[in-house]
Amino acid sequence: MTIIRVALDVPVGTLFDYRAPGASAADIGRRVVVPFGRKTTVGVIVETAHASEVPAARLKSALEVLRDLPPFSTHDLRLMRFAAEYYRHPLGAVVVGALPTRLRSVSNPARRADCGVYQLTATGTALELSALSPRAKTRIRLLERLRQGPLAPAEIRKAFPKALPFVRQFIDRGWVTLAEPEPSATLAAASAPAPALTAAQTQALAKILGSMDGYSPYLLLGVTGSGKTEVYLHAIAAVLASGRQALLLVPEIALTPQLEELVARRFPGTLIVSLHSGLSESERLEHWRAAAEGRAHIVLGTRLAVFTPLPALGLIVVDEEQDSSFKQAEGLRYSARDLAVARARQRGVPVVLGSATPALETYHNAVSGRYTLLGLPERIGAPPPRIRCVDTRKEKLADGLSHQLLTELAGCLARREQALVFINRRGYAPVLLCRACGWVSGCHRCSAPLVLHLPERQLRCHHCGHAAPPPVACPECGNQDLAPIGHGTQRVEEALARHLPQARILRIDRDTTRRRRAWEAMRQRVRDRDVDILVGTQILAKGHDFPHLNLVGVLNADGQLYSSDFRGAERLYALLTQVAGRAGRGGTQGEVLIQTELPYHPLYAALARQDYRAFADIALAERRQAGFPPFVYQAMLRAEAPRLATALEFLAAAARIGRALDARVTTYDPVPAAMLRRAGHERAQLLVQSSERERLRAFVGAWHDALANTRVARVRWALDVDPLEF
Repeated sequence: MTIIRVALDVPVGTLFDYRAPGASAADIGRRVVVPFGRKTTVGVIVETAHASEVPAARLKSALEVLRDLPPFSTHDLRLMRFAAEYYRHPLGAVVVGALPTRLRSVSNPARRADCGVYQLTATGTALELSALSPRAKTRIRLLERLRQGPLAPAEIRKAFPKALPFVRQFIDRGWVTLAEPEPSATLAAASAPAPALTAAQTQALAKILGSMDGYSPYLLLGVTGSGKTEVYLHAIAAVLASGRQALLLVPEIALTPQLEELVARRFPGTLIVSLHSGLSESERLEHWRAAAEGRAHIVLGTRLAVFTPLPALGLIVVDEEQDSSFKQAEGLRYSARDLAVARARQRGVPVVLGSATPALETYHNAVSGRYTLLGLPERIGAPPPRIRCVDTRKEKLADGLSHQLLTELAGCLARREQALVFINRRGYAPVLLCRACGWVSGCHRCSAPLVLHLPERQLRCHHCGHAAPPPVACPECGNQDLAPIGHGTQRVEEALARHLPQARILRIDRDTTRRRRAWEAMRQRVRDRDVDILVGTQILAKGHDFPHLNLVGVLNADGQLYSSDFRGAERLYALLTQVAGRAGRGGTQGEVLIQTELPYHPLYAALARQDYRAFADIALAERRQAGFPPFVYQAMLRAEAPRLATALEFLAAAARIGRALDARVTTYDPVPAAMLRRAGHERAQLLVQSSERERLRAFVGAWHDALANTRVARVRWALDVDPLEF
């Protein structure tokens, strides 16, 4: 009798044994339908055995082994085991979470029909519709629609809710066939010629191509506009020529359409798929399946795409590798960048991490010899932008805008150039204030203000999602003169329209890009020069190439300088470098104006010199002296409860357990989180660190197991290994 050991999406780290008489070792990695408690669920077979420790009377039988799709390979399962062990998360949750949503469901299985499109055969095309019964109106309408082109099952269900039985009749009669889908963004009509490489690009590419048959990690450190993407594409071309697949990871969904379009033009006839949360469930399933079956040769995706099955993987590229979006903040708190490196090592393929401002951990790995450092020190086709600080200490700003910035914007309009005004805060104003008694609009569920969104007439919490209409009068004193304090993208947009009424202004933030395909339409408007001034958040900071944009104005940059997070300066330098890099990409030198009350701050001086390596070397020396990463390794135990005292009590007990396990691992005292209250729970945290990664890894494993056996009422806790947020 064959026993299968199944990973299920449950909050325990064990596998579950089931009888499966028809199963074999060849089914490892396949989905399986099993009874679990009072319900039926989908899991993944991870192991097989000939015997089980579960008593025969209690051992249940699997209901069905699903063989409709390729199984996870041993390489895929090995990566998931590593992620589960390193980040201390249940294996079942990792494995099942790597599947598209449709594949996790029993009630909504991924039928083969749902992964294809219906189209007419030659017989169906030649059919005389007039020969059908006039009463068969739905059949006739469906056939007429199929003559216009293939239809997916979901489209048929929407347009013809009761017509799927007719489709099966058409198939039986030979009128219709089910064809494999062509995932969206697949084939370009014509190829785009590759530009000639610079000497630095050629040298970097030669290094990468020289190690295509084995694991080699590279840091491609290139200034903005230096052509990092071209190096990626040439390396991908070499991978495709060898018949293998390439995985290209980007931090933001907003970056995928532009990059997908570029890649499709460069590789016509090559199946290219994207994987990100903006896809529908059906689209994600189609794209995932094309990758898993080896039909898609290039996979472009955000964080979760790092787990995509790729049977012929030949190269991994992580663009903007420093971006914190690659770190999952809930559930499995993994770093897609670090897992990409681990996956490349396991598969024996090169991995390229690209950035103009790499994370200091990555840069340290490169300068210490663990990674190979490749440099692109010069911008192609234009000089680097000129970065200047606008001293706002003695100037009365006009709606948050300096006179110099408004003058430069007016000059841009006169020259028919485009400009970007960057403020990393959406909404109209960060807070609503009563000047009479000092009341501020706070979220009752979080330790955060409610942000005023004026066009929608709402106060919104950007942390828990709570929304409410603005009060007519102050809830504390009744004063009706409530004032919005500070600036967000909506208020800046309004101010620019008032000061520059002739300008065509487009606001780009999470609110305006929420609708499907909205960002693509906005990007096209910018390309068509239907926009004069862009107002946006960090969604505009990375990777976008607008050749007519020659001026960038930065508002409210100083706030990050006061951050208590030791990574605050590093993040601000990276963000401002990326924003500045949007200016002057069309041949003209760009101008960047940073409004600040600290014009002589060393960070701004380093930014003006545009010398990342000098900044990074100083920052690393400070980190070494202070005992911060990358010279130590950290894990954070986070806890939340209805009352702070309950969370702190749990963490204090956890600290005692930790100190008893290994005194050489530093266990700090528990403290309240920076945002004390979120979504109705009060939060605290406990930091542990060690100068040895393996020691910390062993400690965290034993600590997690000990904590899992500790019963504490009304406390939710999670371990965050290599935390980024403090």
